[in-house]
Amino acid sequence: MPNYPLVQLTTVADCDAALDIARNEQKDLEWKKLSFERQQEQYGKNSVSIEAELLGKQFERDSIKAAIAALPDGPMKTENINRLTKIEYSILLLQTRKTNYGSVALIEKHYEIQRVQRELEETAAFISEIEVHKSTL
Repeated sequence: MPNYPLVQLTTVADCDAALDIARNEQKDLEWKKLSFERQQEQYGKNSVSIEAELLGKQFERDSIKAAIAALPDGPMKTENINRLTKIEYSILLLQTRKTNYGSVALIEKHYEIQRVQRELEETAAFISEIEVHKSTL
């Protein structure tokens, strides 16, 4: 259990004020954790669809590259080069989405949830120590 300098709290009113602050912080942390958990759930759903879509676009890009290499110069080759540009742009957007909302973001949310959980544990320990100190006054 942490050791806070609670001797500075000399009255029940001081303890009550510190408890109010700590309990408000605890509520905020619980809300933050819930928010992160919901984001993590959504990112979990997104990561699967983003990965699948990205693989599809990459396969399409590879196929078009092979077709372009086999085509003679002309309108059909130009059309496929334009399609390739659009597909490469789609891949770029999907990779950005993957970073922001996919598997990378999923790991980041897990980290944030664990961090907030530790803050909640520390806040609970702080509240407990104040309550013990308050009972001695």
